Amino acid sequence: MYYHQSWSKTFIRFALLVGASIAVGLYLGELLLVMLIFAGALLLYNYIHLYRLTKWLWHSRTMSPPSAPGIWHHIYEGIYFLQRRNRNKRKNLGELVKRFREGSEALPDAVVVIDKQARIMWCNRNARIELGLRWPDDNGRRIDNLIRHPRFIEFMESDDYQYPVEIPAPTNPHKTFEFRMMEYGEDQFLLIVRDVSRVSHLEEMRKDFVANVSHELKTPLTVINGYLEVLASSTEDAPPIVNKALSEMGTQTKRMQNLIEDLLVLSRIESSGERIFEKVIDMHAMLKQIQMEAAALNKEKHHEIIFKVDPDLKVFGVETEMRSACSNLIFNAIHYTPPKGKIEVIFKRRSNGAYFGVKDNGDGIDEKHLRRLTERFYRVDKARSRKTGGSGLGLSIVKHVLHHHNTLLEVESKVGKGSEFSFLLPAELVALEETD
Repeated sequence: MYYHQSWSKTFIRFALLVGASIAVGLYLGELLLVMLIFAGALLLYNYIHLYRLTKWLWHSRTMSPPSAPGIWHHIYEGIYFLQRRNRNKRKNLGELVKRFREGSEALPDAVVVIDKQARIMWCNRNARIELGLRWPDDNGRRIDNLIRHPRFIEFMESDDYQYPVEIPAPTNPHKTFEFRMMEYGEDQFLLIVRDVSRVSHLEEMRKDFVANVSHELKTPLTVINGYLEVLASSTEDAPPIVNKALSEMGTQTKRMQNLIEDLLVLSRIESSGERIFEKVIDMHAMLKQIQMEAAALNKEKHHEIIFKVDPDLKVFGVETEMRSACSNLIFNAIHYTPPKGKIEVIFKRRSNGAYFGVKDNGDGIDEKHLRRLTERFYRVDKARSRKTGGSGLGLSIVKHVLHHHNTLLEVESKVGKGSEFSFLLPAELVALEETD
């Protein structure tokens, strides 16, 4: 057991030995010879213990230290104490690593630990089964040399792991895996691979169902609307109830057509594979066109609509999608702001990107509704939505467009004071001005 060394006792013991040597030397009349013999014996004694210490540290298989008197006893005990402490630390660390590996093996996902050079450092059992990795044969090999799908290689080379990537499974093309990367420890990354085949299949079925049903409904609705228009023009002498019924059927038919159009737009956006960095959008020209459409829509409401658009600010993106998002926000403000209100549309450059906002002085929205505004078919006021002919999909379309362009819809509103719908396109999407 370790205990504190008393240096005063050691000094006293050494002083007594030196004093005895001097006394013997004086008694024999050979002081120098006796002191030399004493120094040699002391040196030999210490060298013997240094030899024993070296032999114990490097060659002995036992943990117990050799027995020795004096200061050497404290040296042996001190080293033994440090060895035991380090052994306990290694044991605890080994237990921790063992528990981590057992936990990783129990995960339903495939887990691979890689370094900054994408070299495999460890993988769990599911990674060996689902990804076809071999352990320890693949230790130190680059993960992108073993999983050769182009989208995965692009994902690894991008150094942007904010969003996961979905690719077919390396060992089974009928499965779809989601690859997600996150920093782990020091200069290490954790690659987590999840089987999303069922979710992807269900999502594809939902998209196909919405697209197919919406497409199939367009034709019969067009036919019905055509006949309603013919009937409406040939019922001048009909009872008022007939004219009212035809008018209401025509309104509801147009509303269903708008709903189907929005569903098709939403389905198209969800399944869009267009890259946002491939084309530049002239936002000034696009918003100029939307301004003309807004003026036509505003004939009954007589709002004061002000456009403040930076004419030189262009962005990367998908123009059809961005047009849909901006027009939905502007047209919503026109529909839901009471007559003779004020609407301000702003598109300007900021230090961290391009800002687009639509501000009105309408009735405002209660805070409890703000989080659910972008849900499909969610309505704050169902009666008012029916009057405006809204489909309930406008803000959902905006949300999906903005997600595709790596940003989010921000909503600020106070009841009785108005609302502001805005988004900030990241600086990476701002197109640099061309210089001559």
